[in-house]
Amino acid sequence: MIEQPAYTGFGFSDGEWGLLVGLPQSVLTAASAAESDSTRRTMAENAAGMETIAAGRESASPLVAAVADEIVNRIGDPEDGDELPVISPADPQAMIDDVLLRASEAAALLAARVDEGAAGAYKHWLVTIAEQVVGAASSGGLLGLGGEAVSDSERRFRDRLAHVLND
Repeated sequence: MIEQPAYTGFGFSDGEWGLLVGLPQSVLTAASAAESDSTRRTMAENAAGMETIAAGRESASPLVAAVADEIVNRIGDPEDGDELPVISPADPQAMIDDVLLRASEAAALLAARVDEGAAGAYKHWLVTIAEQVVGAASSGGLLGLGGEAVSDSERRFRDRLAHVLND
């Protein structure tokens, strides 16, 4: 007997599942791109985001756990020392706008396909990823001293994401 993909148990098509699985890493990248930082700070943000994504495997929500498990299987487990490459989008604002649009699409999809608890858990997880990324490394300052824990642009991204997701 052929094993069915995980998404079929939740009633999603392959494309819909791709949206839900791709969005957490996109949120991580957009949150990091919201403020131009040094490579060291961006690496710290990536690590915090990956840890939050991986922690989703322990979620009480079967949807969040399945999505997180698939992401970790695809890109690596931070507990094994796997790291994401530093991504610097050519147009950070366009990327942020695209991520917010896809988050809106995911929220509509979830509202139509899963119960409120599963939808809420997934959306809250995305906002938590953004919060962990933007809070992972201070921005500004000099030689790593001073600066803001969360810059205005990072706060604006996190808040816009939460608004789009109604979280």
